Amino acid sequence: MKRSILFVIVLGLMIILAKPVAAQDHGFGLGLILGEPTGLSAKLWTSKQNAFDFGLGVGLGGDRIKYRGAYDRTGRIHFHMDYLWHAFNAISSTERFPLYYGIGGRYNSGGGYEGSIGVRGVIGIAWFPQSTPIDVFLELVPVFQVTPLTGLGFDAGLGIRYFFN
Repeated sequence: MKRSILFVIVLGLMIILAKPVAAQDHGFGLGLILGEPTGLSAKLWTSKQNAFDFGLGVGLGGDRIKYRGAYDRTGRIHFHMDYLWHAFNAISSTERFPLYYGIGGRYNSGGGYEGSIGVRGVIGIAWFPQSTPIDVFLELVPVFQVTPLTGLGFDAGLGIRYFFN
């Protein structure tokens, strides 16, 4: 519940303090993500269609991909980095709703894990509100865990980022 309240407060502040210029498709954005993980989200555009996406937070659920041992349910440190491609013309609308996809990597540690490394495939949709330098996104991320054991799991998140000019 505390995370939901914090998310709403940050969202409100971002909207109130937003500049009247849209900047979601260039530069650097920083915000929050809820889900797996819950924490910070960042995006750095490298071109008009491509960007790096970063996440640092905690994972409270267990992916338990063929996990052996005592999963202690205390949460994990989660870090991921992805390279994304955006399809801005996939949805025809007066608002901007780019679909995006990409590939990246994930590292989890804690919660009984010795540390796991996985390959992520990202599929998502973003909303770029007009005249506001924020983006709101929803993504589903299949993960192929490579170490310590192999297996398939899923991450998912809902987030918001503020873009700095």
